[in-house]
Amino acid sequence: QVQLVESGGGLVQAGDSLRLSCAASGRAFSSYTMGWFRQAPGKEREFVAAIKRIDGSLYYADSVKGRFTISRDNAENTLYLQMNSLKPEDTAVYYCAANRGVYSRTYFPARHDEYNYWGQGTQVTVSS
Repeated sequence: QVQLVESGGGLVQAGDSLRLSCAASGRAFSSYTMGWFRQAPGKEREFVAAIKRIDGSLYYADSVKGRFTISRDNAENTLYLQMNSLKPEDTAVYYCAANRGVYSRTYFPARHDEYNYWGQGTQVTVSS
């Protein structure tokens, strides 16, 4: 089992940057594929980015590709999301999540029901 705690959210202006962190405790952080999701008021939780557990390969939602970067530091048990060129439509609660599944090299889990553990979320608000 792994416990996840997000931090780094806040209120910023359009065009600004933020870096979210997700500290993991428990067993074998490096053995999980990790993901970021977000949920805006009145909307479904949506996939943002994922990083594979073994080869560290990356996958992004089209809406954030080229602006957001997911990374992980297995030695520090921490997941990151660098968010640049933020837009008002990026406003949401951002969640990190851990997936313990085993997948083929080309498959990236992007559904929220594929993730086993979740943090409590951190609010990101982007003003125009």
